[in-house]
Amino acid sequence: MNKNDLIQKLSDHTGLAKTDAAKAVDGVFDLIAAALKEGDEVRLTGFGVFVVATRAGGKGRNPQTGEEITIKPSKQPRFRPGKQLKDSLN
Repeated sequence: MNKNDLIQKLSDHTGLAKTDAAKAVDGVFDLIAAALKEGDEVRLTGFGVFVVATRAGGKGRNPQTGEEITIKPSKQPRFRPGKQLKDSLN
């Protein structure tokens, strides 16, 4: 399922117009991204938790040249599914 499929299913499920469903989906994604940028976690009870994980930097190698490179530390979004979501899949 891609974003357009999600918007269509939300529109069908709730009876919202497709443009309103698109605004709702975009709004939720924007709010989650903004919270993660601020370093907050987004906890959706029964669904899961979106968090920011810090990835350590280090040394690496360019596989084509063998040259050693420095890898910068970075922040990565992570999702931990909730118990209800996990249970619904099994």
